[in-house]
Amino acid sequence: QVQLVESGGGLVQAGESLRLSCAASGNIFRVNSMSWYRQAPGKQRELVARITSDGRINYDDSVNGRFAISRDRAKNTVYLQMNNLKLEDTAVYYCNSNIKLVGMNHYGLDYWGTGTLVTVSS
Repeated sequence: QVQLVESGGGLVQAGESLRLSCAASGNIFRVNSMSWYRQAPGKQRELVARITSDGRINYDDSVNGRFAISRDRAKNTVYLQMNNLKLEDTAVYYCNSNIKLVGMNHYGLDYWGTGTLVTVSS
């Protein structure tokens, strides 16, 4: 019913930048929030950044000041601009969105993308 398609991952050197994109499609009535999570090898998945429907933003302390999340409401798309990348930013980055479907009574359900790999080398 809903698909989240991520793009923009890749291999970069420390200090460089990448921009991730995630587009939501399907039977969408309303997108409540859009977020980026990441999971490094051997570690738990963690929240990187979130933007709500009313524009509130929060970041993990480790990326605050280096990453910027934004969204295009018309396109149901969220972006993550990642600057000054560090070795410890290497991870699979997952898009997450809380979405209310057309015809459903719930406030929203969580959906996940399949992930995009970001590798930062020295």
